[in-house]
Amino acid sequence: MPEFITEIDAFLKPYAQTIIRRSEAAHLKEQQLSESSLYDFANGHRYYGWHLQNDQLIIREWAPNATQMYLIGEFSDWQERETYRFSAKANGVFELVLGKDVLKHKDLYKLMVHWPGGFGERIPVWATRVVQDEETKLYAAQLWLPEKAYQWINIDRTSKDEVPLIYEAHVGMATEKEGLGTFAEFTRDTLPRIKEAGYNTIQLMAIQEHPYYGSFGYHVSSLFAPSSRFGTPDELKHLVDTAHGMGISVIMDLVHSHAVKNELEGIGLFDGSPHQFFHDNYRREHKAWDSLCFNYAKNEVLHLLLSNVKYWLDEFHFDGFRFDGVTSMIYLDHGLERSFTEYRQYFDGGQDEDALAYLILANKLIKECTPHAISVAEEMSGYPGLAAPIEQGGIGFDYRLSMGTPDYWIKLIKDQKDEEWKVGNIFFELSNKRPEEKTISYAESHDQALVGDQTIIFRLVGADMYWAMSKKDQSLKIDRGMAMHKLIRLMTICCAGNGYLNFMGNEFGHPEWIDFPREGNNWSYQYARRQWSLVDNPELRYEQLNAFDKAMILLQKQHSFLNDEQAECLEANEGDQVLAIRRKDLLFVFNLNPSQSFTFYGISAPAGKYRIVLNSDHSNFGGFNRIDESIDYFTRPEAQMSNRHRVHLYLPSRTAIVLKHAPPKRIF
Repeated sequence: MPEFITEIDAFLKPYAQTIIRRSEAAHLKEQQLSESSLYDFANGHRYYGWHLQNDQLIIREWAPNATQMYLIGEFSDWQERETYRFSAKANGVFELVLGKDVLKHKDLYKLMVHWPGGFGERIPVWATRVVQDEETKLYAAQLWLPEKAYQWINIDRTSKDEVPLIYEAHVGMATEKEGLGTFAEFTRDTLPRIKEAGYNTIQLMAIQEHPYYGSFGYHVSSLFAPSSRFGTPDELKHLVDTAHGMGISVIMDLVHSHAVKNELEGIGLFDGSPHQFFHDNYRREHKAWDSLCFNYAKNEVLHLLLSNVKYWLDEFHFDGFRFDGVTSMIYLDHGLERSFTEYRQYFDGGQDEDALAYLILANKLIKECTPHAISVAEEMSGYPGLAAPIEQGGIGFDYRLSMGTPDYWIKLIKDQKDEEWKVGNIFFELSNKRPEEKTISYAESHDQALVGDQTIIFRLVGADMYWAMSKKDQSLKIDRGMAMHKLIRLMTICCAGNGYLNFMGNEFGHPEWIDFPREGNNWSYQYARRQWSLVDNPELRYEQLNAFDKAMILLQKQHSFLNDEQAECLEANEGDQVLAIRRKDLLFVFNLNPSQSFTFYGISAPAGKYRIVLNSDHSNFGGFNRIDESIDYFTRPEAQMSNRHRVHLYLPSRTAIVLKHAPPKRIF
């Protein structure tokens, strides 16, 4: 039995009863939901929607406020026909049984739903494919029942004892063409790049269907439908299957924190009532996001969302999820009016207890469905126990995104000159985390690449990126920017809690911003793509930044330093701006000084021999080759007969070196 979180963090002891009560509430809710198991309860996708059974096509929907329901489509001239009228069953369930040949694979359809005082066309809640008409821009569901089901090749997905090195990707903008990328193109062109880069996990954005492309996939309309703008469900399965064959896990952004307000595409007024899945009072609309908020107190909502979790794991073999907007879920004010400067704010009654119970159940279900799967919480309040085991009093996430790190780097770059950077504070900010949790660290988020913000490389080099990124050009600004880009990323992964994330293209300093097609840019795809030709061009410096990222990821794969629970600060000289960190048997040494290099610089370190295994100043990485990597460094006692040793190094300005430690041989 793991130690309870109040024993790990004594400051939580005054709130022990609240923590216990929240855990017990989730357990009680689980008992109420199913007489058998949570696993069996989360089977809504196997009952609702379309199913072929005994040579009959059956479709079911839950619509408790509806009075009538019709299936409409090309087969009915988009009119209500008695032949396609649903039968009303118990508990608000509507069912239609047809011969298996009445509809065929890829037929378009909608539902015409009647309710007291009105009616309207609706996309089924449980639709597994939704497509948009190119001319009218209207959406319709599409029957997806191919004669031959997708045949999985790489199905042996067992637990792996490795930390996640996550490559966050967006399929639509993963191509260089000025247009939509597809699942097939991603499988063919982007997966090999990710494999070569060394990342072991892909996090796919915008998988669930969303009407507005520019929402980055966070205004979901159809929970069970992979976005058809990228291809078919089978093509998504092939993408995941191919990644598995490469030894790469695939997790997806799961949006259960809110849903799109659109009535025709979404589920906000599916049966004419505002409260079917969402709140019907002041809590219905998320004012900051212009979306609708789920009512997690309703068993039917839990059935929908938990079935959705199981659906993506079972049907598409995903290896877990990154849960979006967790802070918004667990606070009644969505965390918008809180500073989170004291523990009381986590337990003061301003939390959505039902949302917390849902998250506990979702994390439990994930492990029951796919034991090796991981769950990552996008949560910025620091809610205690979020990424602690359920039996420990936690919510059960495997990891928390270290959301403060990207904000910290941007603030540092914007507000302080290079010579003002405090290395001790940098170490504290990068390594600080709750003791009971694992975290995923990242230097910059996808939000910082959007219009209105800037990536790290853009903030560092500015307009020089447009004319001075050739290896033949000389630019002090580019030299400084590349050096700092490497240092920032290496410090981030060095201090990471237990995993690392990179957004697609940031590893090589992708220029410019992300701007999805919209009216304001004349619906252009010019900035909604990745310019891979830049990193493929051996005459440009993007290749060098990419090479450093590969070396950095390889360092983790070869030495597994992130498996070491604690990053130990051995040196933090504020005057010199030198930082030394020990992680497992590696010594990371950073000289952030913008102008001063140091010779024979003593670093406190365990006794033994040290050998350089990574050097940011290597010419392959755009450096100046000022360091001789063939030298073995031996520690010396600080004083005669002293147990404290120091290793003496040459540290050029704005560089980092990583050395592998070999302890001294014992002589008997």
